[in-house]
Amino acid sequence: MSTPPPAPVPAPATTAAGTPRPVREHRYDIDLLRLLCSVGVIVCHTGSAFVNTVGRTADNGSGTYWAGLAADSAGRFAVPLFFAIAGWVVLVGAPPRDGATLRRRVVRIVVPLAVWTALYLAWGRLRGTNEDPVRQLGLDAVFASVRPAYHLWYLYAYLPVVLLLAFVVLVRAGKRPWGLGLVLLVLAAGPSLFGDLAEATGRELPRFGWGFGPYQLIYAVLGALVLAAPAGTFGRGRFAWPLLAAAGLAGVIAYQHEVHYAIPYAHVLVALFSCGVLVTLHGVRVPERMRPALTRLADASFGAYLVHVLVLGLLTDAFVRADLAGPVAAALAVGVALATTALSFGAALLWGRAGASRVLG
Repeated sequence: MSTPPPAPVPAPATTAAGTPRPVREHRYDIDLLRLLCSVGVIVCHTGSAFVNTVGRTADNGSGTYWAGLAADSAGRFAVPLFFAIAGWVVLVGAPPRDGATLRRRVVRIVVPLAVWTALYLAWGRLRGTNEDPVRQLGLDAVFASVRPAYHLWYLYAYLPVVLLLAFVVLVRAGKRPWGLGLVLLVLAAGPSLFGDLAEATGRELPRFGWGFGPYQLIYAVLGALVLAAPAGTFGRGRFAWPLLAAAGLAGVIAYQHEVHYAIPYAHVLVALFSCGVLVTLHGVRVPERMRPALTRLADASFGAYLVHVLVLGLLTDAFVRADLAGPVAAALAVGVALATTALSFGAALLWGRAGASRVLG
């Protein structure tokens, strides 16, 4: 679930005396986080494909199961940190100046979301994997049903989180965003309204899924707080944060095997894992020679997120089996994740160079 591209840093403003205000320094550590989280999503979904191949139980193929469970667990930090980055962008990095700014940001997400929903529906029809007619699936997608593009659920939560945080920012800045307030009211009332309409009419209505859970908003706000801290804030105990991440990962693997698969993102073990990764990378210095390439890859991460499920599905259908031996399954999981990452980012970079990012992400 790659984070949508952050808003560009505005041009330097001037004070009443005509003196330019300082431009906010570019956060290359956040670019690194965006890239790492994008790869984490791909690794997580790769592992999920392996685990599902054996029916989520080691009895049907222990090698495939354990390789998949390890990969799935290793990527569980990505979604919480994407919400953390989203919170930092809205609250600290590039707060919206007005409603027009916010609308442009929303369009940059909604257009690729609509395009890729249509592409995944067409792809499913071509392969004969759609569960329902395309027209029904398309109507459901308008209200946040994500079949067959399951990974797009993140955007149906990301946008409401961003809208709520932006509403607070605009009100604090003295604006009066009545239209945005009405949108938030619709999002809040939508689920119960659809339920009441379905009961009153006796018809089956699409699920209204636009909205967010408390954990997503909490990750966004607390993540913004951590990312906004000055570099070096967590330096004294810096050696402990990778240990926290490793302990959190071990806990996630154990929970997913012993208790429940898949572990909720709101679980304390996922939170500890994510916290360890976030603080470990907070304020890390990226060498200057690596910065241009890092920025290009981070900017391509949204497009890679949108396309990677299509690439991954082709690879896993072709190569993943339930009877793989442990070392073979582990090597294949690494290979599939690397190939999916390379192909997805390569495609996103290509259409970005062709000027199609506004449509394809």
